[in-house]
Amino acid sequence: MKTLKAKKIAVLCGGRSGERDVSLRSGKRVFDSLKKQKFNVTMFDLTDDLIAQLKKKKIDLVYVALHGRFGEDGCVQGLLEVANIPYTGSKVLASALAMNKLAAKRIFDTCNIPTPRYLAIDPQSDVKKEADKLRRIFPFPLVIKPVSEGSSLGISIVKEDDDLERILAKTVGEYHDVFIEEFVKGREVTVGIIGTGDNVQALPILELVPRKEFYDFEAKYTSGMTEFILPARLPKALYKKTQDTALAAHRALGCYGVSRVDIIVAGDQTPYVHEVNSIPGMTEHSDLPAEAAHAGISFDQLVIKILASAY
Repeated sequence: MKTLKAKKIAVLCGGRSGERDVSLRSGKRVFDSLKKQKFNVTMFDLTDDLIAQLKKKKIDLVYVALHGRFGEDGCVQGLLEVANIPYTGSKVLASALAMNKLAAKRIFDTCNIPTPRYLAIDPQSDVKKEADKLRRIFPFPLVIKPVSEGSSLGISIVKEDDDLERILAKTVGEYHDVFIEEFVKGREVTVGIIGTGDNVQALPILELVPRKEFYDFEAKYTSGMTEFILPARLPKALYKKTQDTALAAHRALGCYGVSRVDIIVAGDQTPYVHEVNSIPGMTEHSDLPAEAAHAGISFDQLVIKILASAY
């Protein structure tokens, strides 16, 4: 604490992704916590002259509270590496892998970490041709996802054959890089991971019961849209298996300091990893702080643990 309090800290938030507003809320809450704890802290938005601004203010350490593209995908991490400014969270490669869901799933396959079956869509190909291929491989319902978006942006569950081409064309048109995932029915849970080295730990499992069809952007960030059950309603052995699976996914991608692993626990008691979020939200509705609180870690303590991971 004494070492950290001697540093000039910047909370980096905002950015240019579809998750800008969420990032601003995360950043403001982290900033308020550090300010309350008497740290020398300021807030920064992601700008083209970011490094010049950080150097001008003589910033020693950056708390990265960005979500989505340019902030969670290794871009900002690379800038900070070149500028030799320590920062929180995963480094360049792990950030890029976690953001690219297809790359992450290929690593999960290699490491024998269960993940729903998937297939990349060729954005240059004819939509009808791609849809015909999908019909031969996947039963309905199936899930269409952008490769590199967070907060469930752009995700659609396609239940009927008649809707497939229309939704596929719309998603490819908006996000370009898209993939298809098998729909796995089960309990939707999320597992926060914090710590470094031998002190990495899986937090209590949070079960999510959205009022809508699935845990989409609205369900994530609107009060009352999701029922949160903590700890998740899983038998003891399956609970530990799910935490172990989350830790394995975190380590497989090389994540560092903090992450949150989204999982579907299927009826056959297999925890299927959907994705790893390398910079989990820190808003008043976010999952990671709730899980930490259940483990006896206050929001202020959680912020310090993440901050300390920069070193």
